[in-house]
Amino acid sequence: MTGGFRRGVRLGVDVGSVRIGVARCDPDGILAVPVTTVARGDGDIARIVELVHEFTVTEVLVGDPISLSGQPGPAAAVAREFATELARVAGVPVRLVDERLSTVSAARSLQSAGRDTRGSRSVIDQQAAAVIVQTAVDAEKSTGRAPGHVVGIT
Repeated sequence: MTGGFRRGVRLGVDVGSVRIGVARCDPDGILAVPVTTVARGDGDIARIVELVHEFTVTEVLVGDPISLSGQPGPAAAVAREFATELARVAGVPVRLVDERLSTVSAARSLQSAGRDTRGSRSVIDQQAAAVIVQTAVDAEKSTGRAPGHVVGIT
């Protein structure tokens, strides 16, 4: 896709082993904001689908944990499996997007805002999801190309 920014609310998802951080942006991609944290396990996909409907989402952006070397990180298989399961039922496109340093960036921004991050894992997860969305939207605006790649349904 070339030619500019595709309007629409994006839902960002930061998949962890215990929690899933969720954030969204406005239709113009100006600002990404934290939404909630979802516990991993039974019902997690269904809850994300509820959020897709609640916010009239046009696309879900799932963070793909790529290491600094550019290779899939240890959590990549988990995130990719989650994205594939979500794509089967979401009713909107699901994209895997590079999430390098999103959690580090989230923790730093919270610390610089004076938040104690030691007991705030769920807040960090939500903020990491916001970083995923904002980074993807900003990249699309600057390149004219949709970020990452669409998850295929098999």
